[in-house]
Amino acid sequence: MVLTLVIFVPLAGALLLLCLPAKAARWVGVGTSLLTLALAVVLAAQFNWHSGGAQFRVSVPWIPAIGANFTLAVDGLALPLVLLTTLLTCVALLYSWPHAERPRAYFALFLLMETGLNGYFSTVDLLLFYLFFEVALVPMYFIIGVWGHAERRQEAAMKFFLYTRVGSLAMLLAILALYLAVQPHTFYLPAIIAAHPFPGAGLVPSLVLLGFFLGFAIKLPIVPLHSWLPDAHTEAPTAGSIMLAGALLKMGGYGFLRLALPTVPGAFHYWALPLAVLAVVSAIYGAAVAMAQSDLKRLVAFTSVNHMGYVLLGVTVAAYAANPADRTAGAVGAMYQMVAHGLVTGGLFLAVGILADRTGTREIARLGGIWAALPLYGGIFTLLVFASLGLPALAQFAAEVQIVLGAVGAFPGIAAAMLVAIFVTTAMFLWVLQRVLYGAPPPAFAHLPRLRAYEIAAMVPLVVLIVLLGIIPGPLTTAIGGALHAPLLGPLIVH
Repeated sequence: MVLTLVIFVPLAGALLLLCLPAKAARWVGVGTSLLTLALAVVLAAQFNWHSGGAQFRVSVPWIPAIGANFTLAVDGLALPLVLLTTLLTCVALLYSWPHAERPRAYFALFLLMETGLNGYFSTVDLLLFYLFFEVALVPMYFIIGVWGHAERRQEAAMKFFLYTRVGSLAMLLAILALYLAVQPHTFYLPAIIAAHPFPGAGLVPSLVLLGFFLGFAIKLPIVPLHSWLPDAHTEAPTAGSIMLAGALLKMGGYGFLRLALPTVPGAFHYWALPLAVLAVVSAIYGAAVAMAQSDLKRLVAFTSVNHMGYVLLGVTVAAYAANPADRTAGAVGAMYQMVAHGLVTGGLFLAVGILADRTGTREIARLGGIWAALPLYGGIFTLLVFASLGLPALAQFAAEVQIVLGAVGAFPGIAAAMLVAIFVTTAMFLWVLQRVLYGAPPPAFAHLPRLRAYEIAAMVPLVVLIVLLGIIPGPLTTAIGGALHAPLLGPLIVH
């Protein structure tokens, strides 16, 4: 019951918003997101983190004639992303309180997106999986196109929609291939995994993997399917960028672990090496191109290309490595990276939005001396940057070290190349800190407004979790590992 509420309370809030006067929209929007977060916390409190297996199962007939049921469950892969989604939605809407124009539609779209994301991470039926994928996609198109920055928002929204629509249709074809390959036909994921319809690496399994790859690599995104991302981030409002980087990109990595890896393991093993090469190219390219950006928000957008390269590398290690410990390390690291990246990069986009609100610019050349002008902001921004470059005792270090250690056993040369990506990332972020925070502030920045209460309230939970996940990674890694070994829903990568 609680899981169903986590998915559909935001939808109820969105529908309620359309019936209320505009002056109530902010209260209803933020209140609904807080209620959903509270329900997700209740779910987490009742979850058995030690086992990590599928829990809170819900199953009712949906379209029995084609073997589709409304089946939900969460495990150690799904629940962390549900918690991340509900938290980031709260952060995004809280920040939007004084900024949102046409607040009824604005807050309703974010809540509808939250329903799509929570459903996507919680469903066990592949047709429902595709439905929630689409529900999460559509609101972001309008958020970018209507509330984005004026210059190229419609173009960026269209590019976002077309890229992700192509990916979703390719994913649908792969789902239908799985459906038709199982007797009796079913969309129930555990039954498909148990049937093992495509065990080898021939043409058909490779085409199924290609369908999943297009759907999920565009979402991650992976070079060369990434070009929609910088434009979408640059033109999106701050809250839209928080959700896009923090939650929507995770749909790709989660899809690789949940669908592609367990359903076509032979094809994934066969194509693992070229996919691992793409992962390293994405990591190095993302960091190098980020360093060339003059717009701070666009720079942060390219760091997502860099960090999602680690996710794909972890998944390929899980598909290819001979040692079960390496496979587990790759998959756990990939999942941990998704959670850590959501917190860190969501926080960075929030920080960039806060700074742009005060200075009126995102151009790095026009910034400088921000730490002297805004001491608290400078400290938070520094912590977020250090977390993003993978400093030990912060969240992303715990993820990246597992991925690289797993890659050493599977792809030693690629693991060495990934160290180059880490070095370029570190240099890029230190360059950003020097240009933005250090030096004397320009006269126009001498009296910038201090952080407001709602901005601090939005920042604090992200900072606290980034530190906690860096210092105490055990509970989350245990839950993820338990899901990977679970016979019902897990990818079965260690069998």
